Amino acid sequence: MRRRTFRGAVTVMALTTAALIGTAGAALACYPSDGRATPVPKNASSCEDAKLPGKTLATSDKPTDLIEFTGGVPDKDKSLTITKVDESVTVTAIVVKGGDGYNIYVPGEKGLPETPPWKDLISPLNGGKQVPAISHWFVCGAKKDAPPTKTTTATPPTSTETSKPSTPATSDTSVAPTSTTAPAAVPAGNESGTGGGLANTGFDNSWLIWVAGLLLVAGGGLLALLKFRRKASE
Repeated sequence: MRRRTFRGAVTVMALTTAALIGTAGAALACYPSDGRATPVPKNASSCEDAKLPGKTLATSDKPTDLIEFTGGVPDKDKSLTITKVDESVTVTAIVVKGGDGYNIYVPGEKGLPETPPWKDLISPLNGGKQVPAISHWFVCGAKKDAPPTKTTTATPPTSTETSKPSTPATSDTSVAPTSTTAPAAVPAGNESGTGGGLANTGFDNSWLIWVAGLLLVAGGGLLALLKFRRKASE
């Protein structure tokens, strides 16, 4: 009797344990709901919790100006649509939590566009194979690197014409260079080329020589006559 009672108690415990395990498994059930997403049967509230790249840019509790969206109201809406992302950031993942798990959406993968809008993002199906209301959501990403600042240096315009040196302006006061070549010397007494000391005036001057000679002779005769008379008077 005791053996039967013991066996019965063991059987009841095994059935109870199996039922509890089945109930727990049903409670933690997570099923795919969107081919664009990867379902995860866990809970996460940040990018670090979900082990996703990037930092948490915005959440359903703390939205920012970096992310513009519609829907996604916790415990009310069943879908989230992200309409715009600020140009200063890059989104690496969107997480939508609801029921017993969360969906991971990665831009550019599984048919999700690389750029918004990203429409009708939902959480995984629950144990009843239904889309539950969103409990929370968050967006992962990073700020884009600022482009390097370009330093522009002004360069003079290039010309295909060959530059010529400018000609210095001439001045009216400039002095003509002095010639180092002296004119040929003219022999004295022959300036006119006639051999005499007088300029050639176009007439013959030889008669002057004769007159001068006669005057000298006359003067000499006069002196001799005066000298002779003086001696005679003595």
